[in-house]
Amino acid sequence: MSFYFAIVGTKDNPIYEAEFGTSKQGGDGVARFREEQRSMNQFIVHSSLDIVEEVQWATPTMYMKCVDKFNNLLVSCFLTAGNIKFLLLHDQKADDAIRQFFTDVYDLYTKTLMNPFYEVDMRITSGVFDGKVKQAAKKYL
Repeated sequence: MSFYFAIVGTKDNPIYEAEFGTSKQGGDGVARFREEQRSMNQFIVHSSLDIVEEVQWATPTMYMKCVDKFNNLLVSCFLTAGNIKFLLLHDQKADDAIRQFFTDVYDLYTKTLMNPFYEVDMRITSGVFDGKVKQAAKKYL
């Protein structure tokens, strides 16, 4: 099972992107997207933003579960209070694990926001942030 994760800013700009595979059930944590699929991941995730903007006003929770489907792929969303969207493209339902992953990444993102040199909607290039996101993915996904 492979995952594509993106954090999208308030202006619908990508802030952070990562690909990883499952570490559960004997997986090695490496994404196994086909080459033609890999180029579509960004498009699929960003095309779901319109649906997220419709659903966000009807849902009182930050975790919106699965908001969109494309072929056999699902897009799950977590919306922060500052209107930053965490989007995860995956191929199997695992709501509890995805919610826990989003919660950990939200904690990491909040810590990044507290950095005086970081501004909202600025691209996250920190290797430490990337490592901790992949560590959370390995733990939950």
